[in-house]
Amino acid sequence: MSAEERREQTIRAAMAEFARSGFEGTSTAAIAERVGVSQPYLFRLFPSKRALFLAAAERCFDDMELAMREAAGGLYGAEALTAMGQRYRRILADDPTLLRFQLQIYAAAVDDPQLRALGNAKWAKLWRAIGELSGETPEEVMRFVSVGMLLNVLTAFDIPCDTGERLPNVLVEWSHHPHEVRAGSLAADRSSSSGESEPAAVAEQG
Repeated sequence: MSAEERREQTIRAAMAEFARSGFEGTSTAAIAERVGVSQPYLFRLFPSKRALFLAAAERCFDDMELAMREAAGGLYGAEALTAMGQRYRRILADDPTLLRFQLQIYAAAVDDPQLRALGNAKWAKLWRAIGELSGETPEEVMRFVSVGMLLNVLTAFDIPCDTGERLPNVLVEWSHHPHEVRAGSLAADRSSSSGESEPAAVAEQG
């Protein structure tokens, strides 16, 4: 395995370990063990644990942008936003590491100016990409991203996370009966049968 391949493997292993234990709680020994290399070799690839965390954070944002570009494909407008929203939902459902690591990045950035600067630049790039891929207005892009952040919270707390027009009504019922309402509840069914309109951002994520 080349050094570049080993570097890529190390970043992926770091993402998994940091996602589980955060920056402070993760040891380079655990990352090295996951990769199958010695700690001295790990430090030949990355000079410090912080450098590795920054590289992993950068890869996390890059992966997200790539996923959005792949999902949008040749689509445009609302169809592109819908496709990107559906891809993000699948990622949250299929890859809990991504959400965990996102949350760890946000937490660490509060006290880390360099990580904040990285996140600032990567979020700006992702924001531009969503706008360029969809061709939608700044308001629609903001609503789309806002719903994505809402989905992070819903997923983290195991809150009902239905799709499209069902979501607002499911959340209303859940807010009155936490731990009892699940996706596909009667509130969502009533919404569909009554013909209530859906907020644009929620429709895009459906």
